[in-house]
Amino acid sequence: MTDPHIVGWAHSTFGRSDAADTEALMAEVTGPALDHAGVSPEDVDGIFVGVYNNGFSDQDFQGALVGMGNDGLARVPATRFENACATGSAALHGAMDFIASGRGKIALVVGAEKMTATPGAEVGEILLSASYRKEEGGVGGGFAGLFGTIAANYFQKYGDRSEELAMIAAKNHHNGMANPFAHMRRDFDVTFCNTISDKNPYVAGPLRRTDCSLVSDGAAALVLAAPEVAADLHRAIAFRARSHTNEPLALSRRDMTRFDGARRAWDAAYAAAGVGVTDLSLVETHDCFTIAELLEYEAMGLAEPGQGGRAIREGWTAKGGRLPVNPSGGLKSKGHPIGATGVSMHVMAAMQLMNEAGEMQIPGATLAGVFNMGGAAVANYASILERVS
Repeated sequence: MTDPHIVGWAHSTFGRSDAADTEALMAEVTGPALDHAGVSPEDVDGIFVGVYNNGFSDQDFQGALVGMGNDGLARVPATRFENACATGSAALHGAMDFIASGRGKIALVVGAEKMTATPGAEVGEILLSASYRKEEGGVGGGFAGLFGTIAANYFQKYGDRSEELAMIAAKNHHNGMANPFAHMRRDFDVTFCNTISDKNPYVAGPLRRTDCSLVSDGAAALVLAAPEVAADLHRAIAFRARSHTNEPLALSRRDMTRFDGARRAWDAAYAAAGVGVTDLSLVETHDCFTIAELLEYEAMGLAEPGQGGRAIREGWTAKGGRLPVNPSGGLKSKGHPIGATGVSMHVMAAMQLMNEAGEMQIPGATLAGVFNMGGAAVANYASILERVS
């Protein structure tokens, strides 16, 4: 089986949207994505939708909502996927398997979430559905409490890394200034991110507000095509490799100071692609909390366990460093509408490879890595992308 190519995309602005619901959000990107790819709704063989929901909306059956927002797609087979914060990547993999199996030639992948209409306390409770409630449902601080626990354990084992986390936050906010789709285009410096204040209080454990990603609305879409179809279209981004691994849902069954599932996902992708971390031009990684990005430096092989702080301190992951990480601003600045995130990350990487990333552009980008995870590194998806045409 041969994986399809990315041939087009669209991306809404993330943040507090005037769109009433996911139906409206998805309608913002479906038509533009098809136009970008140079295909029509009649060419689409399958629709693959990523929406987490779990209480953000009373309306579910989200796969069918694409056709409600775009009548040209109303009779195309559609399926909804959910895999916590990796929901978008789950939908993407479903579409890729669909085309690789020969069941279709062109697929539309849409990820979306409407979060800001839900009160803050309810948001935290909904997101805890991505944890193992039997053991973790009572954690203080909602889902941030899980990562606060992870950070506290990491600090206990390797020493306080608060300043490195502040440096990650500052880097991603600086990068997000160049992203027209970003939720928060504000350039916070390391001192602000590392100082407890009324504007930057502790949220959970050692994590401060600037260590946490944003509650956002938004949508993103990708058009995939079989290679022989992509050859006749305007652009084509190939998957040099893709992988999906899982770890036990309960933190109690894992070493929470290591993202072992993420490491296995990256190792599988490197092996399939025949490359290593030093071959990548950039990485878009899942910084739902700054401690996650720090641990992902170690998981992707950029640093040894306990040494992830070196990557940010020595400038390796800066936009001009040896491996720029989150030149889009990441979830920290761009925002994190759950179902849209995995799709968005692949859009950002594809833009880089097509030299269409504007002020975000990494010069000469040829190979891009993407890492999207569900829960606290439970479902782990890694992709390595390259331009074909």
